[in-house]
Amino acid sequence: MTAEGRTDIGKVRSQNQDAFFISSDPIGPLPNLFVVADGMGGHNAGDIASSYALECFCNHVKSVEALSENENALDVLVAAASSANKLVLERARSDNSLEGMGTTLTACVAEEKKCLFVHIGDSRAYYVTGKGISQITSDHTYVYEMIKAGQLTPELARTHPKRNVLTRVLGIDSRMQADGYVKETEQGGYVLLCSDGLTSMLSDKAIQTIVLSKASLEKKVSTLINRANEKGGTDNISIVLVKLD
Repeated sequence: MTAEGRTDIGKVRSQNQDAFFISSDPIGPLPNLFVVADGMGGHNAGDIASSYALECFCNHVKSVEALSENENALDVLVAAASSANKLVLERARSDNSLEGMGTTLTACVAEEKKCLFVHIGDSRAYYVTGKGISQITSDHTYVYEMIKAGQLTPELARTHPKRNVLTRVLGIDSRMQADGYVKETEQGGYVLLCSDGLTSMLSDKAIQTIVLSKASLEKKVSTLINRANEKGGTDNISIVLVKLD
């Protein structure tokens, strides 16, 4: 498989609080690992939350020497998210300047014929093929809860004044539970991990068109970020794009 990642400050923010990680090589007991995180908090807190959560998450994965008989890669991802949540929370409590910091985190491991995901927040994971684009993760946001309850349409949600209100985030609550997903995949498909700086600017259809273009993987990522900035670039934009060869 091949993967490309990039983060961009956007056109409005004064600081980039996103972070991403790519390893197409084995890490700990996992065959590969791809992660996107979008921090929140005042001053430098959001930047620290995303980068530190990413560090803690990856360190936990590296610390696992091998999978036990009853353990799989998804178990490792969920445990890593729980460990990162605990450590980010502890760091925030030990430093008043970091109080209230937190981050989204969406991670993926690609195995033969399937991908495994762990997810907290509103950064997203998509699966893209010539048949279409599907959102794997469910946003942990106020408006997404309203959509599930039938009180709001996805179209109205894009401009709702509370669209950025998160209902779950890493580093705020010791009881945080991450969502896990398993998606069957096929050769030639794409996995896209991204912060909401992309999805708030571009429709799923526009994203699909760019991902399925004949450009190189690096060019696809650049085009996605450029288009999001052309649409306003109101937030940081981070993308990890994986081609499942």
